[in-house]
Amino acid sequence: MVKGKVWTLKTKFDGKVEKSNFALVEEEVSDTLKDGEYLTEALHWTVDPYMRTSELGRVEPGQCMPGEQIAKVIASKNSNHPVGSIVRVYAGWRTHTILSNEPSPRVIKMPEMGDLPLSLALGTMGMPGMTAYFGFLEICQPKEGETVLVNGAAGAVGSLVGQIAKIKGCKVVGCAGTDAKCKWLKELGFDEVFNYKKVDLSEALKAAAPDGFDCFFDNIGADFTATALKHMKTFGRVSICGQISAYNNKEPPKGDYPFMFILGKQLKIEGFIVMRWLQRWAEGEKAMAQWIKEGKIKYKETIYKGIEKMPEAFTGLFDGANTGKAIISA
Repeated sequence: MVKGKVWTLKTKFDGKVEKSNFALVEEEVSDTLKDGEYLTEALHWTVDPYMRTSELGRVEPGQCMPGEQIAKVIASKNSNHPVGSIVRVYAGWRTHTILSNEPSPRVIKMPEMGDLPLSLALGTMGMPGMTAYFGFLEICQPKEGETVLVNGAAGAVGSLVGQIAKIKGCKVVGCAGTDAKCKWLKELGFDEVFNYKKVDLSEALKAAAPDGFDCFFDNIGADFTATALKHMKTFGRVSICGQISAYNNKEPPKGDYPFMFILGKQLKIEGFIVMRWLQRWAEGEKAMAQWIKEGKIKYKETIYKGIEKMPEAFTGLFDGANTGKAIISA
């Protein structure tokens, strides 16, 4: 037997997510494998805002928290996954997992990493990277010379959207919640940045783009979205990626009724879940890897050490603790 550790949901969330919502338990994992099975040990885990919302609708107290990890095969009776090989698997917040060729837990093909850190398969070359790549390019369809707004711009997704927009020849406006994060956005090449906690939002948007925005990639939602829609150009495109400002609220957010602005400006607004492009991930991974090698895409990871830090990393997402991608390493 192998002694594993698992973070379970202790109590369902009621408003703000707290560390007390989770419990760390030990489990015994058999290392006596059947034909076709292999045993993995996690190297890196990810925490992402979606874990607070849709996925947890299917998680009950006592069950393992969901999520992806990068893991190493430590025992195997599966020729496709020999000892020492690396897998990216949707196995949740646990250290050890027995896998087989069955579809659950889902094993997602690792991208070609070359000399890049394995953790990038959970970030820039993983789900957040594909969210930025497909969610921005497919929905906003940016054109050279256009003006793009990105909120939550110092996060795992927003920081990549802004850089992709620059690659496509756009003017990019981004906002974040600290001066240090805003400084980093300027280093990434954002044309205009502001600390949304220190400004009147409408005035800041007007100053950054007097003629309005062609594209808006929305990670925050609620009042920010309602305000930003007033600053869109006619026929503007809006990609709704996340609503992190509202995830911890007990009550629905209140704000302007936006439909007159949508109608008057003839806006295209579309929400998305990145898994719709899962069959095309190899395309996005290849593009992101090439841009990293060319120096066109830069990334930052906020690293937490040890599975014991997972609740801290997760709650930190909603407090603005991370810059770039939050990663927990074994």
